[in-house]
Amino acid sequence: MLTQVTKLTLATLLGASVLLSAGCATKVTRLDASEEVALSDRWNAKDSELVANEMITDMLSFPWARDFELKNNNRPTVIISRISNKSHEHIAIDTFTNDIKRAIIRSGRADFVAAGDERDAVRDERRDQELNARNAKAQGNETAADFALSGSINSIVDQVGKQRVTFYQVDLKLIDMESNREVWNGQKKIQKLQQKSSFGF
Repeated sequence: MLTQVTKLTLATLLGASVLLSAGCATKVTRLDASEEVALSDRWNAKDSELVANEMITDMLSFPWARDFELKNNNRPTVIISRISNKSHEHIAIDTFTNDIKRAIIRSGRADFVAAGDERDAVRDERRDQELNARNAKAQGNETAADFALSGSINSIVDQVGKQRVTFYQVDLKLIDMESNREVWNGQKKIQKLQQKSSFGF
């Protein structure tokens, strides 16, 4: 038979086990996609969206788009040639590129044409249409880009004691495809401070 002390010990262990299990349970909360949740000082989705919107708004405030439209009687067409990640961390460049695309298209001031793998996939589809579709889209009728957008994301990390500051700098430039003239150069800086916890960074 179990003694009173043994019963008490077993009850205590069982209670502790239940509390421990409850404390280790995973909880998932659904959030609004537009709400920023900054769990660290790393580049996040909100940074990508805000930088893209601010830089494209600045880009379209310059006279290149207006001048082109006045001269050619149609909106300019932009292509993203290359945006490089030169920061200290992995950044989803595709997400940033898509944020830029949306900002350009939403503005109504310029059109956007596909580049890279996306463009190659569309060309493959047209070649397939020529063989298999009665109303195939003809080759050689693509809209040429008037301007090319390129740039980079850089970062600097400064840490002293229990504080770490992460600095991001995004540089973008827009080049006239015909004249090779740089018609816009934009820069956006983000600085984040993270306090060191008892568990470290």
